Amino acid sequence: MTQTPAAFGPLAGLKVLDIATIIAAPFAASLLADFGADVIKLEIPGKGDGLRAFPPFRDDKPLWWKVTNRGKRYGTLDLRRPEGLAIMKRMVADTDVLIENFRPGTLADWGLDRETLWQINPKLVILRVSAFGQTGPKASMGGFARIFEAMGGLTHITGMPDSAPVHPGYPIADAFGGLFGAFSILAALFGIQRNGTEGEEIDLALTEATFRLLENLAIEYDQLGQVRERDGNNNQYTAPANVFRTSDGRYVTVTGSTDSMFAANMRAIGRADLVTDPRFATNRARMECRSELDSIFKSYMERHPLGDVLADFAREGGAIGPIYSVEQIFADPQVQAREMVTEVADDDFGTVRMQNVVPRLTRNPGRIRWAGKDLGVDTDAILSDLGLSADEIAAHRAKGVI
Repeated sequence: MTQTPAAFGPLAGLKVLDIATIIAAPFAASLLADFGADVIKLEIPGKGDGLRAFPPFRDDKPLWWKVTNRGKRYGTLDLRRPEGLAIMKRMVADTDVLIENFRPGTLADWGLDRETLWQINPKLVILRVSAFGQTGPKASMGGFARIFEAMGGLTHITGMPDSAPVHPGYPIADAFGGLFGAFSILAALFGIQRNGTEGEEIDLALTEATFRLLENLAIEYDQLGQVRERDGNNNQYTAPANVFRTSDGRYVTVTGSTDSMFAANMRAIGRADLVTDPRFATNRARMECRSELDSIFKSYMERHPLGDVLADFAREGGAIGPIYSVEQIFADPQVQAREMVTEVADDDFGTVRMQNVVPRLTRNPGRIRWAGKDLGVDTDAILSDLGLSADEIAAHRAKGVI
């Protein structure tokens, strides 16, 4: 049974209630946990968060779950029951942040509207994560990462020009949402502390978060009337920039938006003679000739294996990166030196490896307490800390409240 975790990191002492599900909002909570927040994750008894059913599995244990919900404490509570609602209100009274991603209005229907929450705890920060926001004609619609990516503009510009739009290989809009969620919580807490104001409600629409990251898309359309289309692996703002296949069948990506980097790249492929060519004198000019530049780089890559390519670019200070699989990430000396992948304590497998805390703080760093655990393993400890007796906890369990 896990007790209140030892304090560490810049967010030590911050108390967070995570009643959200799947990825984006729980990921925001896990980012806070990485830096020391005490995050309690509450799930529906017997059912739990839907992410527990997502592959991959090992010995019927969900591995994805162990990362997205790392470092938290795990309780069960049925908020739809009067007894569960009463317990939730007691928890809110001693909580700094509440994270939820129910459809707008759901918590209010259960008796946990904004005014009630702030009456219980005037300083509470409430993060509400939804597909389209708490207002507007689509507010009641649900959604998942692919919906946010599609309607936020990302999918339309991703893929080859003569093929269907392509989603990224990971639900990246959920990751965007988690980052915006954690950032907005800290912004709200800072404002409350600095200005002495009361609580804050954060309306985070994941479709808006996706669109926000595509910075030049909107102003390009507004000022030029241009609708960005798919352009494969070409870069929209610099050339040469593309993905190339080496003679031994490996792939690399090349870029370089400054004149000095262009010169370094040209020296790396043995074409220093083109650095002073008027056709390639500026980035704007190079964009006009990117097909010709791509052909030059393609020819070089097809004649050299990956090791030689990387050595040539390293010698000249060029901008290139091998396209890694996760296996290659694990094997990279830089990854190992930085402990970018770290071992984390796990109840099921002893230890598991996952991404380390990002970013690194020098004086007060974060760390990962443990991997995500089984449903409700800390329920008794959480309720005991709240002041419930063993008999009361047993009675709630018998009724299905926990």
